[in-house]
Amino acid sequence: MEKLELNLFKLLSLSGPCGFEHEVARAIYEHATLFADECRIDGLGNVWVGVRGAKDGPTLLVAAHMDEVGFMVKTIDANGFLRLEQLGGHDPRTVLGQDVVVLTEHGQVPGVVGTLSVHFLRYDDPARAPKFHELYVDCGATSREHAHAMGIRVGQAVAYEPSVRRIGETRIASKSLDDRAGCAVLLTALETIDRAQLHGTVWGLFSVQEEVGLRGAKAAAAALRADVALAVDTTAVSDTPYPHAPVDHGLALGQGAAIKAMDFSLIGSLSVRRLLERVARERAIPVQTEVFAGIGTDAGALHMEGGAVPSGVISIPSRYTHSPIEMIDLNDLNGCYRLLRGFMETMSSVEEFSFLHT
Repeated sequence: MEKLELNLFKLLSLSGPCGFEHEVARAIYEHATLFADECRIDGLGNVWVGVRGAKDGPTLLVAAHMDEVGFMVKTIDANGFLRLEQLGGHDPRTVLGQDVVVLTEHGQVPGVVGTLSVHFLRYDDPARAPKFHELYVDCGATSREHAHAMGIRVGQAVAYEPSVRRIGETRIASKSLDDRAGCAVLLTALETIDRAQLHGTVWGLFSVQEEVGLRGAKAAAAALRADVALAVDTTAVSDTPYPHAPVDHGLALGQGAAIKAMDFSLIGSLSVRRLLERVARERAIPVQTEVFAGIGTDAGALHMEGGAVPSGVISIPSRYTHSPIEMIDLNDLNGCYRLLRGFMETMSSVEEFSFLHT
């Protein structure tokens, strides 16, 4: 698991909100050129990594998205405070008081998302959730001109400050685990796969702009006619004592990789699910089954935009999704890596993914 963790921690140290995935794309591309048969970056920024097997077989497309939820500078007011537009979905309550960085042309400028001082709560309604348009970033500027002198401009990206913390023996908390965790799983599987066991070709798609509508995956699926497709992404679990948790879909941290049956973007191919389940049995990989209509992944684009491609999802269980303290269990992460690599090394023909082959 050492290589997997090294890849993960490297990717978590980078900033890459939707549309601004450049740091992440560069790191993945440079690493993949050391082992892949083919690497390229398309016009949208998707990174393509191709690995060919020793035997003929299907073309498998596996997607993990590089982008993280973040923000864009919308306006700079006369006092130098930055107003924001969302890049991806946020709960404003989790944004208040967070450390952020503005991605300028000359480097990162630190700032904080302002919050009301507790001493002023008597003049406000403490039960009122803030509206997103009320949020602002304080980067230390005293005027609009001062902010400009710091290199800040409207249209630049704002990201949570990278900070990875080990929680207990096997868990970590960080921003952007959605979906740098999936990127680490995919990158490590491509690097370590036993090519002698691989039938066909695997294309790793490190996609852009998933959080704003699966845009990178849609473009990529139209460019490559795959025989079968997978996405590797995080999914929300419901195993915490938050008093008003609206759903209980049975997933928990530390209980294994999740094989998705459905979400709002996809009903998983039965033939793909069956092969994933077979790999889990044969390799003694703990797994959970995911049925959760409150989420979507790149597989939602891959199975339709690519021309009716049988598709599935390997999900990495995660707490506190779309926040700067997303949490995963490294044992689950390793299970997802083993499951993906096992799928790659076990698939053998296009026919095994046909609709009636279940």
